[in-house]
Amino acid sequence: MRHPPRSMLLAATGAVALVGAMVVPVVTASGATPSCTVEYSVTSQWDTGFQGSVRITNNMAPVSGWSLSFDFAGGQKVTQGWNAKWSQSATTVTATNESWNGSLGTGASVSAGFLADWSGSNAVPSAFKLNGTTCNVDSEPTPPTSPPPTSPPPSTTAPALHVSGNKLVDADGTGRRLLGVNRSGGEFMCVQGYGIWDGPVDDAAVAAIADWKANTVRIPLNEECWLGLSNIKPEYAGANYIAAVKDLVAKVEAHGMTPIVELHWTYGQYTGNSAGCSDVHATCQKPMPDAQYTPSFWSSVASTFKADQAVAFDLFNEPYPDRATSTTTQAWECWRDGGTCPGIGYEVAGMQDLVDAVRSTGAQNVIMAGGLAYSNDLSQWLTYKPTDPTGNLVAAYHVYNFNTCANESCWNSTLAPVAAQVPLVAGEIGENTCSHAFVDQVMKWFDDHGLSYLGWTWNTWDCSAGPSLISDYDGTPTAYGTGLRDHLRALDG
Repeated sequence: MRHPPRSMLLAATGAVALVGAMVVPVVTASGATPSCTVEYSVTSQWDTGFQGSVRITNNMAPVSGWSLSFDFAGGQKVTQGWNAKWSQSATTVTATNESWNGSLGTGASVSAGFLADWSGSNAVPSAFKLNGTTCNVDSEPTPPTSPPPTSPPPSTTAPALHVSGNKLVDADGTGRRLLGVNRSGGEFMCVQGYGIWDGPVDDAAVAAIADWKANTVRIPLNEECWLGLSNIKPEYAGANYIAAVKDLVAKVEAHGMTPIVELHWTYGQYTGNSAGCSDVHATCQKPMPDAQYTPSFWSSVASTFKADQAVAFDLFNEPYPDRATSTTTQAWECWRDGGTCPGIGYEVAGMQDLVDAVRSTGAQNVIMAGGLAYSNDLSQWLTYKPTDPTGNLVAAYHVYNFNTCANESCWNSTLAPVAAQVPLVAGEIGENTCSHAFVDQVMKWFDDHGLSYLGWTWNTWDCSAGPSLISDYDGTPTAYGTGLRDHLRALDG
């Protein structure tokens, strides 16, 4: 997906520039069920401020209105919030329900978030009250005579994958369709100086994806941030960035889902037809990856994950050399072979270069390669297919309601022949209508052909900023996201 400017995303969400992805441990007490529980976390933090969230669970009788209060102890000051009316008097913070989320039944939960200033320290509040009742405290005065049972671990880890014919299979030869979502953020937050992820990526946030019965999460990345180039803030680059990616990959796998590590934004100045930006740095979608840094990126990524064949590699988000070159043949040759491509002012790394970079490390992970026209055109993919000595190459495809190849006729004529020979994964499907009629058609065709697809995107944007599946990171779907969620759950059932 070609992203809107970050300023548009902020305007659409009502947020301000955020950084970091630090999660403060939930403050809870052991023992019998408390009357209410509050999970408090810091989802982003920077020099003078932070973003926090609270998840409130009511274990008492149902209420028609709620008010949460707690005290800051580190000089913090709430500046704005959402999903609640936020106020602060001295150190005491109060969040009261909005008109639409006041009802809390027994066992029901509600989440709310806020932005705050801080200096000196950012201590976690030690006590919370819901409608005057202290939360996170045992409702029975007598402690249990034996330790409470521990929660079961997350579902089994994701399977190692390889290609068999035109199918993806696990180590036992069982077929696996990749069905899930994209988790955008790692491609733009770091290069824009805001952090690493856009929104929380803690275990609860990943579990919410799994709750949709997704089995795959595609994770877009930025090559300059991964490589730690000098234009990126060091706290969001190099070792720090890599550690954050590895942590998210581990969480995805812990919930039984396949992580697809994907290169989204790259270096190289392009100002030609359909240019996303004039910046030489990796701040937008470029027509092709660059020879200067992209092979090094993939050598590093492959070395990082080569011991884990549950991780798949998506070489480059949405190639569009066809917008720069004068002929289709030139475009496909540029796509495969790279080098000096007509209309592109930097030296290009072709898909063959990137396959070679991955395989030179000894990595045998599954590799995905998208075609022309922002990965919407696979018409000559088989003709220009890169050589892969392991045979673990997959065709990647993107489709939105506004694309050229966005109907059954085109899918039958251009996708079906490719899918007959190699696995085909629609790494992005979506629509900008705030509904799901189009993706319903896509999913039906792909289901009928036994193929894979992932919705764009698991982020709390709105329709003016691009297709977003959720309105809250607890998994609350948008009208558009409801279509994907209900479909995945029906398939699982």
